[in-house]
Amino acid sequence: MTIPDADGFLAEQLLRLTRRLHRIQKRQLEPVGITPAQSRLLRALVHYDTPPRMADLADRLEVVPRAVTTVVDGLEAVELVRRVPDPTNRRVIRIELTEGGRAALRELRSARRAAAEEILAPLDTEQRAELTVLLNALFEAPRERDC
Repeated sequence: MTIPDADGFLAEQLLRLTRRLHRIQKRQLEPVGITPAQSRLLRALVHYDTPPRMADLADRLEVVPRAVTTVVDGLEAVELVRRVPDPTNRRVIRIELTEGGRAALRELRSARRAAAEEILAPLDTEQRAELTVLLNALFEAPRERDC
């Protein structure tokens, strides 16, 4: 079977899969009480040796700084993160996980595994390995920064 616009069809299928994954993740995150954006920020925090600045998080998440501020405000309100002054520059504020944030991350990992298992259930081990190779090839390809 030949599809006239195979690339367009593939792009549409990827978008549909992404939306499905978001719906599943959102459903899995509800019991944790965290939004997908908050989940992303919490997961980003573990990649730093020292608490990052908001600008660092915005760069890593590829969002505008204001978006990070809004998410941090929400996480701080439920005591999952806290703002701390930079020890070398009082004007700089850094974001660190609280014990509650670490506990939430453990729950998030479990929820993400469940969401992944749900979406990958139709694939056998060999197909999952092949998908991993293909997705890595797409992510490692040179890309232009989105505007």
